[in-house]
Amino acid sequence: MKRLSAFLLIIGSIVFTRCMAPAYEKLGNGVIVHVNKKGKEQPSLVKIQVVNDEIIRVSAVPRTEFPERNSLILVSPNRDSVPFMLEETEETVTVATSKVKAMVSLETGEVVFTDKEGNSLLRENQGGGKSFQSIEVDNTRGYSFRQVFESPDDEAFFGLGQHQSDEWNYKGKNEVLYQYNTKVSIPFIISNKKYGLLWDNYSLTKFGDVRDYADLSQFKLYNQSGVEGSVTATYTTADGSVFAQRNESSINYENLETIKNFPEGFPFVDSKITWEGSLEAKESGEFRFKLYYAGYTKVFIDGAEVVAERWRTAWNPNTYKFSVRLEAGKKVPVKVEWKPDGGVSYIGLKALSPVPASEQNKLSLWSEMGQELDYYFIYGETMDKVISGYRTLTGKAPIMPQWALGFWQSRERYKTQDEIVNALAGFRKRKIPIDNIVMDWSYWEQDQWGSHEFDPTRFSDPKKMVDDIHAMNGHIMISVWPKFYINTYHYKEFESNGWMYKQAVNDSIRDWIAQGYIGSFYDAYSKGARELFWNQMNEHIFSLGMDAWWMDASEPDILSNASLDYRKKLTGPTALGSSTEFLNTYALMNAEAIYNG
Repeated sequence: MKRLSAFLLIIGSIVFTRCMAPAYEKLGNGVIVHVNKKGKEQPSLVKIQVVNDEIIRVSAVPRTEFPERNSLILVSPNRDSVPFMLEETEETVTVATSKVKAMVSLETGEVVFTDKEGNSLLRENQGGGKSFQSIEVDNTRGYSFRQVFESPDDEAFFGLGQHQSDEWNYKGKNEVLYQYNTKVSIPFIISNKKYGLLWDNYSLTKFGDVRDYADLSQFKLYNQSGVEGSVTATYTTADGSVFAQRNESSINYENLETIKNFPEGFPFVDSKITWEGSLEAKESGEFRFKLYYAGYTKVFIDGAEVVAERWRTAWNPNTYKFSVRLEAGKKVPVKVEWKPDGGVSYIGLKALSPVPASEQNKLSLWSEMGQELDYYFIYGETMDKVISGYRTLTGKAPIMPQWALGFWQSRERYKTQDEIVNALAGFRKRKIPIDNIVMDWSYWEQDQWGSHEFDPTRFSDPKKMVDDIHAMNGHIMISVWPKFYINTYHYKEFESNGWMYKQAVNDSIRDWIAQGYIGSFYDAYSKGARELFWNQMNEHIFSLGMDAWWMDASEPDILSNASLDYRKKLTGPTALGSSTEFLNTYALMNAEAIYNG
């Protein structure tokens, strides 16, 4: 009897303790939900915060507390306290403003957004759709994480920045977010279902399928003779002779490392390469291909031209995506025709195997590294209202001065002071209305990149040059890079404070100017470095009366066509932490140097 009483007492204590454990904590601007159903890759805490009547912040972590961090992409407007209501049931807690509601499952942390009448706007995947995986880079711990939302068939997604794949509506599509020359990645989407989503993360991010594209070796491959294992690659020189013919199981020549696998000594100028054979899928469904290309490229699969000829300058490759339905066990011909159009060029063809449409069509975001999963739900009756909410979070879009709305004149560069002044004078003489003329790169002495000083042999009086342009009622924009040769005084100023990325210097990487010079970029994540960068620009350039800045190469492009892994090494560690965690916000920090001074 005593044992039974003790047993019942223990059980009662456990039940009482569980009942006493808080399901959620009320905050001044929302709640923190302590998720009941915890797993290794599941959230322990989900936080809901009211920004205003239309904007709700959701954050989650798989641990017992949230990190303290300041967002790099949000402004901090003076926000009045926003009234909200809490509604609780046994299974959920709901944060309600005058416009929207965010209902959180106490069991799983799943969040559902509705309007004030309860009409569904956005719903996280059943069970919450959140997953975490621990990651450690450069002695910094964090998480890779993914958030999946349900999405009706008639939903459309727009945004994500500026990409080059001929895609407008991203419903059912995949996109990788990173900064690259001509590719601008912004982790914001707007839906035709009265909401937008701002994903507050700065690392490599994937919209849609989180898998990496796989080489063609995922298929059964057959060469032109029908032998299994590869396709036939034929390398033809400018005079039409075959330099090499070999079997290849992948087309993967996408960066400075992988192009070393081309046949040694092959002369690329005016050459032609073809890959030809057959492929056989191991499963049926829609395969999503990614063509990475420079030069002239065509792709044929099963007799159809699936990629009509596309061109891209050899030093700046592009990505094009297309889909092909394949049947398991059915062999189909494949052919890739490529003219590199340069002495060095790049190409790759990879694919993602099929996933069910019900999965592909969901809204999914994954990031490589962060300290917490963090996003903002923005409600709006119209898309314009949603964009207004985006501006509330990230800052108002300034109206450009009237002259900036006119015609601009820009070329690869003007080599002398007389050349740029005479160019504008010529437009005036011909009565062609030019409002802004651009001074692009290499106005400095050859070995003085980063000095911000004009070469006196070509620009004898930069102040007079600017004044002459202004006298013709013109304006001048100048290109400034965050790049510094190691022999410049400015480089040494940064280096002495520990504000210079050193990997490129340590590896003796030379650029493409003359015999090649060694240099690197400054760390824009350091406040002191940003202030120094502006002071240097102000002293040497802005004081001349320049009208506008072109902040060039701020991806940052320390070494064009480096692999992503090496690019991270070149741009880190940053003042804030690993470049893996802070991959995508360099341009923003660099711009802040000029905006804040």
